[in-house]
Amino acid sequence: MKNLAALFVLFLSFSLAVQAQNGPVMTFKTDTYDFGTITEGDSVSFEFVFTNTGKSNLIISNVQASCGCTTPYWPQQPIKPGESSKIKATFKSEGKMGTQNKVITITTNEADNTKRVFFKGLVKERK
Repeated sequence: MKNLAALFVLFLSFSLAVQAQNGPVMTFKTDTYDFGTITEGDSVSFEFVFTNTGKSNLIISNVQASCGCTTPYWPQQPIKPGESSKIKATFKSEGKMGTQNKVITITTNEADNTKRVFFKGLVKERK
């Protein structure tokens, strides 16, 4: 029975390794955007450009921001190997003050299925 369990674990490990080698890979041009200093109430947008550097189609199943003040938009169609696309994010600073660090979490069909990109900057008081 121990041999059967060990064989199963070995098979599972091998299968995951093969999947990782032949699967999609999301590679970002940059994973952090520093918007500098803005005035409270302003909005800032940025496009996080990425390429599928893997060997099969990349599918983004979900993109979620760390707060309601940041809205992400992402491609709904599969990204073929070698193709590039973008995730656009807009930060609305209404009611926000001081240093801002926003996280956008991306769920894909990669072996490591979660990626993160970051918005950061400073919101100063509107005069």
